[in-house]
Amino acid sequence: MEIIDFHCDALLKLSNGKGELSFLDSPELQTNFKRLKKGKVKAQCFAIFIEPEIPSDQKFHEALVQVEYFYQEVLGKNPDMVQIREWSDFDRLQENQIGAMLTLEGVDAIGNSITNLHTLFQLGVRSVGLTWNFANLAADGASEPRGGGLTLFGKEIVRFNNDHQILTDVSHLSEKGFWDVMEIASYPVASHSNTWKLCNHPRNLKNDQIEALFAKGGLISVVYFPPFITENEHASISDIIKHIDHLCSLGGIKQIGLGSDFDGISTFVHGLEDASKSQNFINELLKYFTEDEVKGFAYQNFLNHRPK
Repeated sequence: MEIIDFHCDALLKLSNGKGELSFLDSPELQTNFKRLKKGKVKAQCFAIFIEPEIPSDQKFHEALVQVEYFYQEVLGKNPDMVQIREWSDFDRLQENQIGAMLTLEGVDAIGNSITNLHTLFQLGVRSVGLTWNFANLAADGASEPRGGGLTLFGKEIVRFNNDHQILTDVSHLSEKGFWDVMEIASYPVASHSNTWKLCNHPRNLKNDQIEALFAKGGLISVVYFPPFITENEHASISDIIKHIDHLCSLGGIKQIGLGSDFDGISTFVHGLEDASKSQNFINELLKYFTEDEVKGFAYQNFLNHRPK
């Protein structure tokens, strides 16, 4: 069964590798081309993520470096990787092709410049998360003790996203920031988050947040990182399915997707260690849900709720 994976950090690994890694088959990449192909991942979203220790005046440059790796290493050397620039591009993928879409994880890279965001949009970014875990000029992240919401600049970014049919991603946002986004975002999503009810972690969403996101037509893509799945040390595929089941109980059976966070995580669900193992997850889901429901989680819910 084909899959759309809403989040990975392969571009960060490629950038840190300084040209030593091959997107085709480097074993260091959980989402390398061969693994995506084996796992039947039909489209992969590639996050631009700038590590906090990068000096502020170098962050936009680092974002452009990661975009260059996307164009040269991901697309340029693998003809079957096809960039998604328009929401209708998903429908035009051929049987042998894998779609590749740029996203932005935290707007630290753009400084205080909407022009920089527009540049990234022109380069193909179609989903924007306002923060990583900490505060920036747009909002507070999920781990910021202050817990503040969106700044005026943050609200300007959401309006830019609305005007350009860009998704506004609430994964990593503070709770107050989440509710500010709900008030004004036309296209909210959670690209890689689980349920706080089952795992008390600040990166997960509470029931009232989940219901509000569903009411706005947004998707939640479940994440494969064990600390977001269970409060125990290890996590199984069945543990992720419990989060999906809980999301269904909140009315979201048609608004659940997948957001692995591969290449950005350090521990793994048993049997789901990289993209090549993705069908293990699908096969387990089919034991609990109908084929149409699983197709929804895997790709169709995303296609049904993308901007028109």
